[in-house]
Amino acid sequence: MDKNMLGDLDNLPEEDKLKMASMIEQLQIRDSLRMYNNLVERCFTDCVDSFRRKTLDKQEETCVKRCAEKFLKHSMRVGLRFAELNQGAATTD
Repeated sequence: MDKNMLGDLDNLPEEDKLKMASMIEQLQIRDSLRMYNNLVERCFTDCVDSFRRKTLDKQEETCVKRCAEKFLKHSMRVGLRFAELNQGAATTD
């Protein structure tokens, strides 16, 4: 991100800073919900085979746990990698 742009944010009126913070928070909530929904949809589709019972059988439960762990680890790794790349881009500006 351009350093001049960050400086411009500091010069914003307090009301605009609050609006910006609110918008960022809403985007973060939206992204978190989207990630959660993707996790549920993917793991359910991959792991649940039948609807014989109200509860998951042992194999389905194990599959869902493993799927969720992989999904979350992958998401964390992507986030860390993105932060590294973002940090590198900020230092080269």
